[in-house]
Amino acid sequence: MDALTRVKSIAAIAGLALVLGGCSTGTEEPTPQIASGDPAEAAALQTLTEESMAEYKQRSVIVRVVKDGVDLYTGAVGTSMTGVPATTDMHTRNGAFAFTYIGQTYAKMADQGLVNLDEPIAKWLPELRNASTVTIRNLLNMTSGYPDYVYQPAVQDGVEADPYKQWTNDEMIAVALAEPDYFEPGTNWGYSHTNYVILGKLLSEITGQPTSEVISEYVLQPMGLNNTSSNGGTPSVPEPALHSFTSERRTFLKIPAKIPFYEEATFWNPSWTTANGAVQTSNIFDMTTSMQIVGSGSQVTPEMYQQQVGPSLVGFGEKDPSGTCPVCREMTPAMNYGFGVVINGDWVTQTKSFYGSSASGAYLPSQDLTISVIANTAQDGFGADGGYLNQNASFAIFTDIANQVVPGLAPAPPSG
Repeated sequence: MDALTRVKSIAAIAGLALVLGGCSTGTEEPTPQIASGDPAEAAALQTLTEESMAEYKQRSVIVRVVKDGVDLYTGAVGTSMTGVPATTDMHTRNGAFAFTYIGQTYAKMADQGLVNLDEPIAKWLPELRNASTVTIRNLLNMTSGYPDYVYQPAVQDGVEADPYKQWTNDEMIAVALAEPDYFEPGTNWGYSHTNYVILGKLLSEITGQPTSEVISEYVLQPMGLNNTSSNGGTPSVPEPALHSFTSERRTFLKIPAKIPFYEEATFWNPSWTTANGAVQTSNIFDMTTSMQIVGSGSQVTPEMYQQQVGPSLVGFGEKDPSGTCPVCREMTPAMNYGFGVVINGDWVTQTKSFYGSSASGAYLPSQDLTISVIANTAQDGFGADGGYLNQNASFAIFTDIANQVVPGLAPAPPSG
């Protein structure tokens, strides 16, 4: 795999709070029941889910589809571990869904007049490079120009050499800022995990509270996300856990292609994926609920909702001709960025990919439709070099489901 493919494989839009304090007790409240839809439609979605597991070479697939407040289908197929079926209540890493929650936190704080999104971050983090010109908004919508630490050998090799290492905010930021900026603040668009590490650290600086508690206060509690947690800042996954396995370290460990290699990654430490206190686990119910709430704007003002998910960046940005910014690109109607969410056409979406496990959540405002998918890759889903044969299969499964539920309204496949 080349360097960029490796990055995408370990952190594709990575991805990556007891409700009252940041740690799971294993006594989460049950998910409220909602009305069920047409049994024939549920059966068709069950068949599609089963077929997708084979088509995309997955060991387990969990799906939830809710339209107009009605549960069209919630189901799980495949296995978590040998002899242990996957179930809909299983927990998994939620990766970049935490970006969505950080974005929602800032949106609600701005609505309350507690922060000005266009204020430079120098007020709280004066020591950071460009702090006097980078604003909170630049960080939220990926226009700061800060380089992405995930692309650097210190992280790429460090994570693969020691998957259990605990990374700190300052460590990740230091790796990023050892590199030149992608571009001057506000002059281009480039996806960078660094932005959300800084935003997480900034939340604590602004409020004087741990990041996990701030996210709990503004997002987890108001949304009723009783199965989403930062687990006290540990790599713990609450029971029942959806186990994940990967072959991604094959090249790094120099394991020949002829030797079977598929290792468990369930409890590898995801601390490098985003800000400390925002690294979380969740389940299909909470992913669905949160995407419906953020996608509909029901907990923010109409003005803020347009800033979060509107087309304000469409036409902005360009592919970097110098080749120093591999993630720079133009924002288009088919794909643009809001506050911690990706806007795919008319859909408000988020995805995560973390060592053998991917997840996608999407909301279509015009149909009040939410689709969530968690997909864990099977051994034959990895190639001879350890790379994915179907990168982020959950998004492909999501589009297949969308095409069945609302024909003609599924987003175009992502590019670039």
